[in-house]
Amino acid sequence: MAAVSEATRENFDELVESGTTLVDVWGPDCQPCLALEPHVVKLADARADQLKVVKLEAPKARRVCIKLGVHGLPTFLLLQDGEEVARLSASTISPRELNDWLDKSLEEMREEVS
Repeated sequence: MAAVSEATRENFDELVESGTTLVDVWGPDCQPCLALEPHVVKLADARADQLKVVKLEAPKARRVCIKLGVHGLPTFLLLQDGEEVARLSASTISPRELNDWLDKSLEEMREEVS
């Protein structure tokens, strides 16, 4: 079972500095964020060979969110070696939309490397 790492303002850079990372920026008062949480855990398990998943609680890491340009929740960022390569942000995101976006973004990353 793949673990979902909990990022803080202190450890965020270290968690995302290498490899492919999906960052789930969420908040405890964000109902769409809470609804997606079980799916994010399943996604981490299913894609453990492709990426790591990091959850960032926005209210506890405001400076990191400002640095990342996060203005709404939920927001998902796909990072490669700490650099943003894709972003998905909307007030409502379905599990299918998240999967489709991730598939497309990972495919585009592979094409750029080829």
